[in-house]
Amino acid sequence: MKLVVMTRPTFFVEEDKILAALFNEGLDDLHLFKPESSPIFLERLLSLLPDDYYRRITVHNHYYLKSEFGLGGIHLDHAEQEPPSGYKGNVSRSCADLGLLKSTKKNSRYVFLHNIFDSLSDPGLRATFPPQSLEEASRQRLIDKHVYALGGMSIDNIRIAKDLGFGGVVVCGDLWSRFDIHHGTDYKELIQHFAKLRSAAG
Repeated sequence: MKLVVMTRPTFFVEEDKILAALFNEGLDDLHLFKPESSPIFLERLLSLLPDDYYRRITVHNHYYLKSEFGLGGIHLDHAEQEPPSGYKGNVSRSCADLGLLKSTKKNSRYVFLHNIFDSLSDPGLRATFPPQSLEEASRQRLIDKHVYALGGMSIDNIRIAKDLGFGGVVVCGDLWSRFDIHHGTDYKELIQHFAKLRSAAG
């Protein structure tokens, strides 16, 4: 099962060091998610990372960064959104509707299905699907190795996602809550927790 880490939506001082450490610990797929940021700050963050890691990064918004830095692909945050005209390369998408999941998978390398559980970082984002609807989607093979669970994913519920047949999980709040972005400098706990998440995802 794939383990995807999504960045915090805002920048912070130690971010490049933590991301490099995560890659060193075996992170295969980072989603660079900074929805309201200026592209110059994204460029700066990328420039601070070793370029060996660029192919493991997927960017949300500012899609030109894919070719500029040789990134792994782009992510579209809506199921029916189209990639930029002339774009060639990997595309992943987000989907919040089981009825659109089958068609979304056809046009995507993989799909983030959200919100599977209540968000850990945004109290306003609640789980979208009752457990029975996810179980039925699993039985119908709508959920498969090309669908990743997003929303409230933690060390405590990765097993549920695995049992439902998800091909991956997307972690955000459960990881970033291990580091104080305003005052922290020691991110050892965060890296140790990543190792546990990676082991749970197997």
